[in-house]
Amino acid sequence: MPTTRETVLAALLARLELLAATVLRDDVSPERIPPAGLIILRDGQPGEPDVTLSPLRYHYQHRAELEVVVQAGTSRASAFDTLIASIGTALETDRTLGGLCDWVEPEAPASVDLPIEGAAALKAAIITVVLHYTTNGPLA
Repeated sequence: MPTTRETVLAALLARLELLAATVLRDDVSPERIPPAGLIILRDGQPGEPDVTLSPLRYHYQHRAELEVVVQAGTSRASAFDTLIASIGTALETDRTLGGLCDWVEPEAPASVDLPIEGAAALKAAIITVVLHYTTNGPLA
């Protein structure tokens, strides 16, 4: 049976896979960026939990990361903005990921242009997504 952590991350991945962009999990960037963009979900860190004792529960604020990349020539900024907005909409549709999380909160992206020799530059950002969830134990 999967852990709560894995179940929540799988639900986040499933939510992102509904988008037009290619979505990967903990994978290396492909040589070519798909036309609709690329999102790579990095599992991130659960951090130190808050603990309640009766009943014993561990309350995490897990910080997963989304690497978001587009390469769309002259419309790069627009394509990037559209992809970022679609991620926001997908997460706002169900902030509990079907009841698996107490709350899902994306942080604002800090974008950067990455020049590529002989090709159109990439526009990329890392978006931290804070996943608030509770488990029965640190390995549950």
